[in-house]
Amino acid sequence: MTFDEYVDGRLGALLRHATAITCDPHLAQDVVQEVLVRAQARWDHIGQLSRPDAYVRRMVLNEFLSWRRRFSGRAVPTRHETIDAATPAVADPAVGVVERDAAVAMIAGLPPRQRAVLALRFYEGCSDAEIADLLGCSEATVRSHASRALATLRGSAPVQRSTMTTREASR
Repeated sequence: MTFDEYVDGRLGALLRHATAITCDPHLAQDVVQEVLVRAQARWDHIGQLSRPDAYVRRMVLNEFLSWRRRFSGRAVPTRHETIDAATPAVADPAVGVVERDAAVAMIAGLPPRQRAVLALRFYEGCSDAEIADLLGCSEATVRSHASRALATLRGSAPVQRSTMTTREASR
């Protein structure tokens, strides 16, 4: 497989993988671009591997983690949106968008390794052993990162309000 064939077939998946890890599509594009530039220079070696995609995905993960170290002083942009106090009687589809944005903002606030573990586990469907191999740590460390990340997300999740209308509550 040539480098051009690989990029044609896997670019979308690499961008989705990077976006899930970075929580920022623009940063994901930058990370994937950096990785593909380096991978093209070494494609003679990478293309001969039994799983070149796994190798490139690990390059994306490592690039993101090193990117975060280089720009650690930079704040992660988050959007804080409030929900109006009046809950409509009919479900508003915009509420789902707001909830998704709030979840992405909470995930973006996690440390990079915890975010990477969650993305690899829940978005990519990787096992603890695969994640440990990708991150170069033990499975116990992967479970620890996942546990801490989920505890942080649970602690910062907004309390779900009841969707009952005033009329239903008075019955």
